[in-house]
Amino acid sequence: MTEAILRDLRDLLLVDSTTGFSGPLDELLMEKCRALGFAPRHLNKGGVRVDLGGEGRPLFITAHGDDIGLMVRRILPDGTLEVFSVGGNPPFQTLHENVRVYTRHGRVLTGTVRRRNASLHTIPQADRDDPLDYGKNICITLDEPVYAKADTEALGVEPGNMVALDPRLVETDAGYIKSRFLDDKASCAAILAMMRAVASGEVKLNRKVYVFFGQQEEIGMSGACAVPEDVADYLAVDIGCVSPDTCSDERKVTITALDTSSPYNGELVKELADLCEARNIPFAIDLMVPHYGSDADVAMRAGIDARHGLIGPGVRETHGYERTHRDALESTYRLLCAVIEG
Repeated sequence: MTEAILRDLRDLLLVDSTTGFSGPLDELLMEKCRALGFAPRHLNKGGVRVDLGGEGRPLFITAHGDDIGLMVRRILPDGTLEVFSVGGNPPFQTLHENVRVYTRHGRVLTGTVRRRNASLHTIPQADRDDPLDYGKNICITLDEPVYAKADTEALGVEPGNMVALDPRLVETDAGYIKSRFLDDKASCAAILAMMRAVASGEVKLNRKVYVFFGQQEEIGMSGACAVPEDVADYLAVDIGCVSPDTCSDERKVTITALDTSSPYNGELVKELADLCEARNIPFAIDLMVPHYGSDADVAMRAGIDARHGLIGPGVRETHGYERTHRDALESTYRLLCAVIEG
């Protein structure tokens, strides 16, 4: 199943989906769900919900398709662009990235995130030492012959244009996957693989299952929508952060016991870990602190009456040029199947 997960992941990464610009990715997700024989529903605010069927304790599974990105704030006098972060996207994580700028009239322009004084040989030492700041010393240079604000305006660029970062997908012979936006398109791909297994009859549902692909997780606004009243368990699928201070692993599925908001439901955490042990699924139980939240947190704050949990592939350098391993995708897929099979 790993190859199928990777095919879907490649497809998803080809579609820019900065938060607030979800339409094209929603169309792709709808297409993939229909191809599996399901009847997806598109939400007014963005996002796709699918009812997989089944009987028994209702389960809501969600991952998000929106990406962190940038937005044009203003055009500078030399024709470069001052931008503002969309989602948690600090400039040290975006400097030197290639981007696509989407104009209101449908034109797509390429460019690069750079220092405003970008040539090493001409940067004063004081400027080198200054913290990176989108409003002070970072800009986007367009790959167009622009020298003044009017040149850039003539291209159709204006404040509010969405800016998407190039994912830069690389797959290595050792099984590692490097790309931006594994958070959370890797999880979406694992869920699509689970849906494919249900559609083919390989996996039999032992409970009622809903799937939701949200599009506003990076700004904390999608976790409580589209949740049916009968849902008893809420399972968010999002990245496990691999760092010197965590237990997550790029080759395992992470089961999160606590994040910045609160502990996850202890009974559900135990059930997820027990399923991994029973099925020999490589996993790690971990705490995501100090800067982590999920759609499950949003749902609980909204008063959704359900047990909440969080699983996902171990990912390194989150919100940057991320890396995981195909084993983590496979483990996430296997745990999802175990949850819906029982």
